[in-house]
Amino acid sequence: MPRSQRHFWRYTATEIVDWMDRAERLLYHQIHPLKLLTDVGTAAAAAALLWAHQLVAALVIGLVPSILMTIALLRWADLDPYRRSRFGRYIRRFMTRRVEAARFAGLVPLWGGAWAHSPPLTLLGVAWIVACWLSGLRRRPSDPPAV
Repeated sequence: MPRSQRHFWRYTATEIVDWMDRAERLLYHQIHPLKLLTDVGTAAAAAALLWAHQLVAALVIGLVPSILMTIALLRWADLDPYRRSRFGRYIRRFMTRRVEAARFAGLVPLWGGAWAHSPPLTLLGVAWIVACWLSGLRRRPSDPPAV
């Protein structure tokens, strides 16, 4: 049966995943539980390694697993449930490239504070990243979607 004549429930998960464009996949993979767990866990592990001044190991642990998780999720994950979720609607409204860059920049004080053995600076990095995630709460509903 040609694809155009098939009912929605007869499509495979892979075909449904293909309906989401690259920009949407890049947006919604960020809220997949495995991606969140990877990012939080590796950022904390890298901070611990930086505290011990193990720069190369910290950079490998802090960056490589997150990149690999992104590649895997973009390639194989069904992200549609996250797009349809409340959290998905929330990030669609506010998660611009600028907010993503600001979140990533929060690693500078977090990891810099760990390197300098400065808990206040490390906590500033954590607060910065959390504030970026929560920044959509202060926007008006009339703001256009980020995607």
